[in-house]
Amino acid sequence: MTENNQEGQGQNEKAFKNFGKRVDEFLVEFEEAGERLKKEFEGKFEELRVSAEKLKKEAESNDRWKDVEQSLKRAGDELGNAFKAAFNNNKKS
Repeated sequence: MTENNQEGQGQNEKAFKNFGKRVDEFLVEFEEAGERLKKEFEGKFEELRVSAEKLKKEAESNDRWKDVEQSLKRAGDELGNAFKAAFNNNKKS
């Protein structure tokens, strides 16, 4: 092997080692970022859960919301009956 080939091979090995080191550093940073995002997501999810529970308690304690819920249930039942009637009539035709 010539001296130039040995020098080039040494430079290539150094470049690959440097590249490997950078990839390892990137993976560590990527994992840390993933953990931060996971913690942030869990925090936001917990905030939403608490807000939903609070809203649910407020809605349950409010008679007006109970009336609205009953009306919506009746409307849903009527809509369901209308669909059943429409599809049953279609099958008979």
